[in-house]
Amino acid sequence: MRGTTGPGGGLRLEPTSVMVSSQLATEEVVGLVLSVAVARATSSMPFAAGAESAIKKIESALPPQRASQLQIFMERVLVGDSYRDCWPAHAVDARFLAVFEEAFTTRRTLSFAYQDRNGRRTRREVEPHGLLVRPPVWYAIAWDTRKDAPRLFRADRVRRPEVNERQFLPRPDQLVTGVCPDARPSGSRRSESRR
Repeated sequence: MRGTTGPGGGLRLEPTSVMVSSQLATEEVVGLVLSVAVARATSSMPFAAGAESAIKKIESALPPQRASQLQIFMERVLVGDSYRDCWPAHAVDARFLAVFEEAFTTRRTLSFAYQDRNGRRTRREVEPHGLLVRPPVWYAIAWDTRKDAPRLFRADRVRRPEVNERQFLPRPDQLVTGVCPDARPSGSRRSESRR
């Protein structure tokens, strides 16, 4: 931060200041970027343009290595158009929010009970490789270890989630983008380049 004295003086935040580059954890920046991406997908959201501008400033202030890590991470967070005729969305199990974040960022498998759209209940073990947001619902983009295939799991249909000790290697980006080809990665720089 720099200070200047006299008329018009004040404080100026340096782009690589401690506040921006050290105090904001990657997960916090991801949360901000994701919020802006969701606002962008919801065309009637007020203040979305201002939020997007602020995020660009934060991203440009990050050290190059952190900015690169953030972009790689955000390639696996997709935002699609809002669903108009969505099966009624229910409350997401609060525990699933924390469990998904932990498993997704530490690359550990998840186990949970799942109820599909037809009411069938199963127990699943998955590798969480991505996140798809289609307001008002979101999905885990995952590799189902028992079915040996990619699957989407709607968050409000998940119950009794647990993070397992077993770790997994990231599968190719095509697993994430191929499951929902109409959705866009939420990292602002790359998603803009695709438009």
